[in-house]
Order: sequence, then C-alpha cells, then structure tokens
Amino acid sequence: MALKIRLRQQGRTNRQTYRLIVTDIRNPRDGKYLEMIGWYNPFSTTKDAQVDIERINYWVGQGAEITPNAQTLLARVAPGLMKEIRAKEHARRVKKTMKRRKAKKAAK
Repeated sequence: MALKIRLRQQGRTNRQTYRLIVTDIRNPRDGKYLEMIGWYNPFSTTKDAQVDIERINYWVGQGAEITPNAQTLLARVAPGLMKEIRAKEHARRVKKTMKRRKAKKAAK
C-alpha cells in the first residue's frame, strides 16, 4: 500500500480549514484516511497550525511520502523536522548510488 501525507480540505465554502492526514494514494482528496496528524486554519489571524511530529516521523519511517503542499506547511510549522527528513532522504539516495556504482564496477 502506497501512503501519502497530504492535506484534506474541511469546512464550508470560502472558509476552508485543512487536516494533515495519512492516506492511501488511491483515496480521493476528501475521502477516508488512516490517521489525522495535524491541522491548519489559514483564516485565523495567527494562521494556526498544529502537527504531531512523532507520528509524522513514524509514518515517514513506514514509507509514507509527503506531498509538496504538506511539505510547505511542515517547513513553516516544524522546520527542524523537514530538515531531518530531507537529510535522511539524501543519505538514502547517496547509499543507493554507491551501491549501484559498486555493482557496476564489479560487473566490469
């Protein structure tokens, strides 16, 4: 099952709020979800947002991908978390590249 961490639209017309959720990629934007891990209210005077950093780390560890809009929200609310996730992703890519190079060298 491919998982995404994305925003789910809530609220009334012209007055939306958003939930940060974990869902299967085949579900619609406002369809069912596995877990709500935060929320965002763009219409409050302070642009309120809240995220559960521990649960985001858990789901990213389980293989969930973060959508670009959710990344933007997380970068504003929890910049340290996004820095950590990007560092892990970079380390994973470097490890994969080194493994590929090593296999290519051994094949020669």
